[in-house]
Amino acid sequence: MRKQGFLRRAEDAVDIAKKLGAPVAESYLSSAREFTVEVRDKQVETLKLADETGLGLRVLVDGKIGFSYTTDLGKDGVEAAVKEAVANAGNTAPDENRGFPRPFSEYPMLNIHDPQLSNVTKEEKINLAKSMEEDALAYDPRIKIIETSAYQDGEIEIAVCNSTGVSLTYRGTYCGVHLSLVANENEDNQTGFALDFALKYKDLDPSFVGNKAARRAVRMLGACPVKTQKVPVVFEPHVASGILGVLGPSFSGEAVQKGRSLFAGKKGQRIASDKVNIIDDGTMAGGIASSPFDGEGYPTSRSTLVQGGTLQGYLHNTYTASLEGTASTGNGTRNSFKSTPEVGTTNFFIEPGDIGPDDLLKNVGSGFYVTEVMGLHTANPISGDFSLGANGLWIENGSLAKPVKGVALAGNLVHLLKGVEEVGNDLQFFGGKGSPTIVVSEMSVSGD
Repeated sequence: MRKQGFLRRAEDAVDIAKKLGAPVAESYLSSAREFTVEVRDKQVETLKLADETGLGLRVLVDGKIGFSYTTDLGKDGVEAAVKEAVANAGNTAPDENRGFPRPFSEYPMLNIHDPQLSNVTKEEKINLAKSMEEDALAYDPRIKIIETSAYQDGEIEIAVCNSTGVSLTYRGTYCGVHLSLVANENEDNQTGFALDFALKYKDLDPSFVGNKAARRAVRMLGACPVKTQKVPVVFEPHVASGILGVLGPSFSGEAVQKGRSLFAGKKGQRIASDKVNIIDDGTMAGGIASSPFDGEGYPTSRSTLVQGGTLQGYLHNTYTASLEGTASTGNGTRNSFKSTPEVGTTNFFIEPGDIGPDDLLKNVGSGFYVTEVMGLHTANPISGDFSLGANGLWIENGSLAKPVKGVALAGNLVHLLKGVEEVGNDLQFFGGKGSPTIVVSEMSVSGD
């Protein structure tokens, strides 16, 4: 009954739009609840519970598109939003590529809602965050400060309806933990962090996260720079997924069409080594960003963007697809009911290879294993140029030997992709981005 009632509200909004002079209309109804608790020294520092429900409306009037949104879901509130959207349409230019998707006979069947999450008490969630803190402190006496031990979860309900016959709804959940801390020895302070997100509460492993964060901090104690040199560079999964995240917008059809993409005009060309396959998969089982349809009611899909180093194509919503004369990939993403569908990634990752991370290190012999980069947000998304501070561990005789800090890595993202020599089998996701360990054949490491 709840599902039908929620969907009915979205359908009613489209009916109201038709009656008020907008025969082509779309409603996007979302209800989101978020819970966050942060613990420090066994005490709750922050406790947040937020709920927000609202409706976004798009209308097409004489080929002109208008948008508005409202949190007032009563008839008067929806009517006011429709009138505003119609008025906004009057200020835009006609565009024959604007339109809404028609219904499909099938949509992906996904298990993305955890009905048990609502049964987990607030106290249980707080205790989970406390236990993670305790595990980290117990790992090593040199763990001195827990900066944040946090648990968060959310539940969202989405309905998308339009005048072409789309009438869809789904519910989804997510939960996660993250921890940041400081290790100290002989006046040397080193930080560590770890996180874990899942669709279902039972899949979280706070003990693993606590131990991992502590291990990351302790292993960096005594870190110092190395001499400037050119060596193989190994990026651990967290760093590699961060680099992939910078590249993400360049795979957007919108960025390509606006000349803001590294990969504009390069479809069918080699943009990476033949070891690299890059995937976006909105249907992935267990994926944090999985959903049966996107923000405009188009079925999500698995898109192979790079295969064997060759660029296969781009991500699209219905508008950019129409401009390109192709089909949407189901990547019309929306942050909330307050925004229109943009082109964005879902579960976006580098496909794993066949070799384990330990064997990767053995094959490298000597080089730099990067565990942290600073300034990744400054990388130029159009040229691909970057200059980053980096910390990590030096590889000697195929093993991690000593901690390294205060060095810099400079280069170009495309050159980095083309220099990938090996890809590990240890794919890890950090939210909607994921990567295994990757090895770049040679980079300049600037130190002393």
